[in-house]
Amino acid sequence: MSDQPSRLDLLRFLERVQLQQLDQTRRWIEAEQQRQQIQARTAPPPPPPFRIQRGLTAERAPVKVHLGDCALARKGVGCDEHDARRAIVEGVEACAVCRPDNELGMLD
Repeated sequence: MSDQPSRLDLLRFLERVQLQQLDQTRRWIEAEQQRQQIQARTAPPPPPPFRIQRGLTAERAPVKVHLGDCALARKGVGCDEHDARRAIVEGVEACAVCRPDNELGMLD
């Protein structure tokens, strides 16, 4: 009898190795899914498309319209395109830095 393993023994060994690798890959996939879920829960929400900056007076009237990610209006009230366009039409100034009027297609 030969001391070498049979072809069938070699194939069964290969199968065991591949199953171990498959198990490891599945554990990696599960760990990555958990990491992504945690990241999704802890990630800050995206900024609104536009923001309206309010004045410091008692009336808190709108004073400028900004793009949602403009650094000059982080505390501004978030709004959609319709509200931003309406504010500019009603005379609220568009930010000269982020140019929401350009984004809205409202340049003079």
